[in-house]
Amino acid sequence: MTARYVILLGPPGAGKGTQAAQISQATGLVHVATGDIFRENVRGGTELGLLAKGYMDRGQLVCDDVTIEMLLERISRPDCGAGVMLDGFPRTIAQAEALDAALAGRGARVETALYVEVPDDALMRRLSSRWLCRTCDRIYNTITNPPPTDGSCEVYQRDDDKPEAVARRLQVFHQETEPLIAYYERQGKLRRVDGEQAVERVGDDLLAALAAQGAPRS
Repeated sequence: MTARYVILLGPPGAGKGTQAAQISQATGLVHVATGDIFRENVRGGTELGLLAKGYMDRGQLVCDDVTIEMLLERISRPDCGAGVMLDGFPRTIAQAEALDAALAGRGARVETALYVEVPDDALMRRLSSRWLCRTCDRIYNTITNPPPTDGSCEVYQRDDDKPEAVARRLQVFHQETEPLIAYYERQGKLRRVDGEQAVERVGDDLLAALAAQGAPRS
């Protein structure tokens, strides 16, 4: 069976991680998030992880060579044999072209690119309210998904979730990543979803878009 590849696009704070996890559960596609790959390598102290950490700490995109090498290693693992939902990659046209070339070498291709649309003002509110757990990496939002009060999670705010860094991240998204919308639209693979809806409605719309493209449901 040929592996299936789906991409989830959207600006920082659009809720891609939450939606990708839900789509993975509903479809059987493995959720592969570049953020998770980066953290795995950082925790492991790998050479690629140390390089990635420098970019992440500055609120910048990790360079293409590092990102692509990490990603290709991850999707080559046995658990990704049936297909993946890519979350956070590609982020540039160069990465998209490199991914297309790598998949073509395996006789595969990107089937669908889902785009979660959210305006900048809403993203600023969301991201400045985001906190992470130091032990389990779970993401919380003080507005929509507050952390537990029983002390089970030790939460902190990343430097790149502070307002100044958020503004830089959104600027980078518009300059570097937004061109991917037209890239996949030209290929007839793009499906847009309103990301300001309730989380459950966004998820339903994303799954409907996948069903329309023929993605498998388990």
